[in-house]
Amino acid sequence: MTLESESIYVVDDERTICDTLEGIFSDEGYKVEKCYDTESLFNKLQDIPPALILLDIWLPGGDGLDALPKLCELYPETSVIMMSGHAGLDSAVRSIKIGAYDFLEKPLNVDELLMKVKDALNKNQSRSSSALMEHSLEKANPPTTPGAVAKDYSGQYQRTIKKSIVLNGNGLLSGKNTGIILSPLQENQGIVFKTLSGQTIPAHVTCLENFSHDLKPGNFTANSTVLVANNISIRTVEHLMAAFSMLGISNVLITVENEIPNIDGSALDFCKLILDAEIIEQALPVQKIVIDEKLIVGEENSNEKYLFVEPFDGFEIDMRINYPAPIFEQTFTFNPRNQEFCQEIAPARSFNTFENIGMAQKMGKLGGGYLDSHIIMHDGVVINTELRYPDEFVRHKILDLIGDLYLLGSPIQGRVVANMTSHNFNHALAKRIYAEQSK
Repeated sequence: MTLESESIYVVDDERTICDTLEGIFSDEGYKVEKCYDTESLFNKLQDIPPALILLDIWLPGGDGLDALPKLCELYPETSVIMMSGHAGLDSAVRSIKIGAYDFLEKPLNVDELLMKVKDALNKNQSRSSSALMEHSLEKANPPTTPGAVAKDYSGQYQRTIKKSIVLNGNGLLSGKNTGIILSPLQENQGIVFKTLSGQTIPAHVTCLENFSHDLKPGNFTANSTVLVANNISIRTVEHLMAAFSMLGISNVLITVENEIPNIDGSALDFCKLILDAEIIEQALPVQKIVIDEKLIVGEENSNEKYLFVEPFDGFEIDMRINYPAPIFEQTFTFNPRNQEFCQEIAPARSFNTFENIGMAQKMGKLGGGYLDSHIIMHDGVVINTELRYPDEFVRHKILDLIGDLYLLGSPIQGRVVANMTSHNFNHALAKRIYAEQSK
């Protein structure tokens, strides 16, 4: 691709970075303009229209964040990607809120850089034609080995979001203010978490904390789902993953420090965030995981915890719980063909007892995030809020299960039946499916 009348602007006071990026972009066929401060940037823009602007945050004579609002006003159709080697998540979030298309942390990864640049330059292009999609279907060749689990076409196409968007809130375990930036990704990239230090962690079952090939339910110190790579962890991902799953998001980058904000303990704000970013279809098809044989974790007995998935035409979850007052026995069946996830499941919040929360905080295992993001119970009654549904508790269990199963990386065709289970059983079933799929 050659830009005949427009140029990519690289604005950085480090001349070696400008020279390096000029070489990279020139090799890709792009025209490049280098600027070492914002004054020279605005002077050049009067003569040479921008196709894209890569703008460092820290610049002499006025930083990039100060110049960003003016650039967005003067060139509303031009994407601006901010760069920094020293800024924290707050600066990244602020730049996206002002109007930046995306944010890159130095030192820059060339593959990620080129992917972001391509996405930004093509952001207003419509998705590929139907002919291209049909060609993609013909070229794709999912495995069809007979067994308990198989892959097949879902009849849907991969999805990402149209633009980067941010969300702030408190962390459940740390109690600290945190945030996330969601950014588009190209086809077959999957759902990827990235810390500001540059560590990437795929949202996949093999990245679960304490992952092993043991298919029995494990023990967890916190009632949440944690992903780990190279001793760096991303915590409480399950509610965000559930929103990705039910809204059909296949490819997205989540920039975060080490914990997803828990907001009110539900997935409602994540659904709103994704819808605000606008969902776009991509050119390649989605492959689904087809359950051909019943797979179970635990012993199928009404007095025991168990979880299984069985063949089914579609996707459905049948959940039963039975806890002391004020919960008692609750059952709920969720099928996205008949019910709206964002209305029926996403608003359901986490829950716990006042005693359990207090004990965990005294032991230093939890921050203050529980107080505003949980239904809290004491002496058989809810003490801090009004329920959104009479059976909000069982609905939230379904929410967690949806998020944990999406760590398989593909939607499931099958019926899931759960009795009194939580994250440890969810993870064990995901590992069981993954093991069968890998045979």
